[in-house]
Amino acid sequence: MADTVLTPAVAARTARLPLLDVLRGAAVLGTLMTNVWIFASPGSEWSVLQGGLALPDPVADPSAATVAESVFRFLADGKFLALLTVLFGAGLAIQYDSAARRGAPWPGRYWRRAAFLFLEGTVHFVLVFAWDVLMGYAVTALLVAWLLARSEKVRRRAMWTAGGVHLVLVSLVTLAALSTPEGPPKSPDPAAAELYGDQGRYAAQIAFRLENFALLRIEPVFSFGLLVFLFLLGVRLHRAGAFAPTPGGRRIRARAAAWGIGLGLPLNAATALGGADFFVLGRYGCAPLLAVGYLGLIGLALDRLWIPRRVTAALGSVGRTALSCYVAQNLVCMLVCYGIGLGLTRRLDGSGPWWVMGLWAAVSLALVAGSGLWLRRFDRGPLESVQQRVLRAGPRPARR
Repeated sequence: MADTVLTPAVAARTARLPLLDVLRGAAVLGTLMTNVWIFASPGSEWSVLQGGLALPDPVADPSAATVAESVFRFLADGKFLALLTVLFGAGLAIQYDSAARRGAPWPGRYWRRAAFLFLEGTVHFVLVFAWDVLMGYAVTALLVAWLLARSEKVRRRAMWTAGGVHLVLVSLVTLAALSTPEGPPKSPDPAAAELYGDQGRYAAQIAFRLENFALLRIEPVFSFGLLVFLFLLGVRLHRAGAFAPTPGGRRIRARAAAWGIGLGLPLNAATALGGADFFVLGRYGCAPLLAVGYLGLIGLALDRLWIPRRVTAALGSVGRTALSCYVAQNLVCMLVCYGIGLGLTRRLDGSGPWWVMGLWAAVSLALVAGSGLWLRRFDRGPLESVQQRVLRAGPRPARR
């Protein structure tokens, strides 16, 4: 592994970066803005594949409820997930820098961290939420960790090749959707609705996820090229100092906000207005561009003190416990929405979108309060602490 020279620029990015915690917190709560609609759908996890989560049409129905839901979901769908992926890549680069400073081999024992993340994701998938992202992150992290020990030229080629292959795949899927005659709207699957409704049994939900493992794990397989691209983008942004409180970092954030919002917002609006045929292009093609805009905009807002300190502290506490909050938010939504808990999805079915957005706000506030109280006593979140203890077990790697 190449040595890392502690120049002032490197020192700035190796210190703890508060912006990263705030961005992680925003990304975690932002992914819930999308996932909460899955829990609130009668078919829940299966409805994603049945077309039951299509955006409402505010042109056909310009009511306040329809407009509010459309804007809420448009701002979130795919954008915060892409942002979270970029930040995971930046975190991986920070771990590489830390290993370099200690003189530890790389990737060394990083496979253990990735294996633990994959195990966490598997448990999360089986017991809580079928659309888990941790398993895909773990596999991608192994490849990117290996690339970090290669030259910048190799990483750059890998990044643009992965991005190019992904865009070709997305384009082909979009063209196929456009050339296929539109059939009648799909009705919710009664069996799936019953599975998650008042009569649903937890053991049956687990069995359902296991029986449909391949279909329910299709997203990280389909988007693997995008994951690699965004991980490596996070690495490049970190090494360029994009998250550091320096003049150079502020310039990068300003450019990211200008280009990401300036291009990403109209492109995402166009795909959203284009209908279901452009869903894949929007979520997996245009959304990452707007995610870069979010990154720059949040950073710019922090640089110029546009965000109140309490909001910054709240997002930072969620970001410092991101893994725990990600799992906790899905667990809480499961217990609130499914028949094994309060069963609000069945009870409030047809009552409009306001309760869903209210649920997102309530869970978000609970995560902010819970993470803040937890960090008053502990340095890490609960799952982060378990991970740290597991990774510390066993023999220490030899220094070079």
